[in-house]
Amino acid sequence: MDKSEVIDHIKNIKELPNSKLVEIMDILSAEFDNTKSNIINLTHYLDNLEIMYNSVLSEYEERNNK
Repeated sequence: MDKSEVIDHIKNIKELPNSKLVEIMDILSAEFDNTKSNIINLTHYLDNLEIMYNSVLSEYEERNNK
């Protein structure tokens, strides 16, 4: 089942059998975990970029203030 099918099923959630609800919950849970992991990885990447930028900026400022 792809994301558009999940969205369509959620629109009719009252009519779905429990087995379909469990399937949708599994898909949404996996999507949540994947998104959470991506956000954490991107946060670490952004933090490292900031550290590198500040290091280069500091060196640049030292060279220009002498």
